[in-house]
Amino acid sequence: MNRTPLILLAAISFLWGSSPTLLAKRPNVVFILADDSGYSDVGCYGGEIATPHLDALADGGLRFTQFYNTARCWPTRAALMTGFYAQQVHRDALPKFSGGARGARQSWAKLIPDYLKPQGYRNYHSGKWHIDGKVLDAGFDRSYCVNNQGNFFTDKGNLIDDVAVKVPADETGYYTTTATADHAIECLKDHQTHFAEQPFFHYIAFISPHFPLHALPEDIERYRDSYLDGWDAMRSKRFAKQQRLGLLDTTLSALEPDVGPPYAFPEAIKELGPGEIDRPLPWDQLTEQQKRFQATKMAIHAAMVDRMDQEIGRVVEQLRAMGELDNTLLFYASDNGASAEIMIRNGGHDPNADPGSAATYLCLGPGFSSACNTPFRRHKTWVHEGGISTPLIVHWPAGIEDRGELRHTPSHVIDILPTILDVTDSKIPKELKKQDRPEFPGKSLASAFKDDVTVERDALWWLHDGNRAIRIGDWKLVAAKGEPWELYNMKADRAESNNLVLQMPEKAEALETQWNALVEQFSELVRKTNSEQPNAKKQKSKR
Repeated sequence: MNRTPLILLAAISFLWGSSPTLLAKRPNVVFILADDSGYSDVGCYGGEIATPHLDALADGGLRFTQFYNTARCWPTRAALMTGFYAQQVHRDALPKFSGGARGARQSWAKLIPDYLKPQGYRNYHSGKWHIDGKVLDAGFDRSYCVNNQGNFFTDKGNLIDDVAVKVPADETGYYTTTATADHAIECLKDHQTHFAEQPFFHYIAFISPHFPLHALPEDIERYRDSYLDGWDAMRSKRFAKQQRLGLLDTTLSALEPDVGPPYAFPEAIKELGPGEIDRPLPWDQLTEQQKRFQATKMAIHAAMVDRMDQEIGRVVEQLRAMGELDNTLLFYASDNGASAEIMIRNGGHDPNADPGSAATYLCLGPGFSSACNTPFRRHKTWVHEGGISTPLIVHWPAGIEDRGELRHTPSHVIDILPTILDVTDSKIPKELKKQDRPEFPGKSLASAFKDDVTVERDALWWLHDGNRAIRIGDWKLVAAKGEPWELYNMKADRAESNNLVLQMPEKAEALETQWNALVEQFSELVRKTNSEQPNAKKQKSKR
């Protein structure tokens, strides 16, 4: 028998697992994450803000209509990068166990680079981190870490490859959204020059449009008078566009004028002056001063989203120039819904400075946050749909045949890591398999790349800051902190307008039982691994 073909086949199999040349056939992966951007901020999800580059990615790829985050920045980043619920890895609290922005992950809670590096991937990070540990220690080869999230106009406090940036005394012309894209493009160019035979993973985490509302003057000018009709009109227009796009089959939720920011800072409200208002009252009840002040804040928010889209366009153009765009699996999402928070931090707020400049500290607030989360209820931190619903744009010409289509399967940031492992044919490293670690709670979305199918799963689960929810199939049980459970049929009522808890108590009880079972399951995991947590004291962050 001629053994030569078998030997060649074995050699090819070996090279597929180790040769940079052959590894280039694997797709590159780019994940772009916005910060505090609402479900309808992007044009292809109903918004009026100019986002032509994201819209083009959607036209050439897929839009997921029921994709979820965790309602807050750091739990979402933990879930996205580890593939576990944040509560499983000490990055958010459980009823009897602390956890949060300063919690340390277990040794087995690795990030995406640890799975891709053995497959020959280079790994890059540009932007916000908000994950425990140093970036390079997490397997990234290069990093630009935006630690300064209180001033978009200075590089002070940020890190390059975990080393503090040296900022010149005469620093000018800096804007963090542009700087994040600059670093990403620099990494891509360097990759093309020195590592073109290898695939890459790039995590690009913009801090836009998170407060403080800071934007370039020319971007603000394009939207200065665009929102004087108010949040009622903006919600109606966005909802009408969503209906034309066929994006959602639901009603428009009602404004909740009694629901303000999730955390009270009354002194900040006073300091911001008579134009500030911390409730989404009907627009015609506001004074002219309040209308102008609120419309200006929304104009700055829009300017920040617009600029982020411009910078994403530059990154996409770099991928195209490298000849890598077709073979790049590119995702876009937001870490939570738009924010109703109102506060003053960092350098404070100068009411005499131009709104949106470095001397100001403005937050969007609940009125226009409700509009940015159209058609849903509530905001960041809540686990009603407005707090946890995000766009998910997926673009991958070499791997997705459909163009411009919708995908309706309920899905979550915990699904991203299993999806990446699936499409890159990456395995769990042997040393991790030997550890006492749970199975990933998420599912690969690769089947939904091919068809509009429902990815089967037991449940999706949420808990943040006392707000709690579970979704099983079309049914969702949800409650705000200190409030009773509400029950909704997501197929008929994504707007969470028709509470069925009194009509269907048995359904509500069954979902509550499942929610509690997952709490106990996650608590048992934390109980077993709590010895690895260096600081058991409960830590909080308002980021």
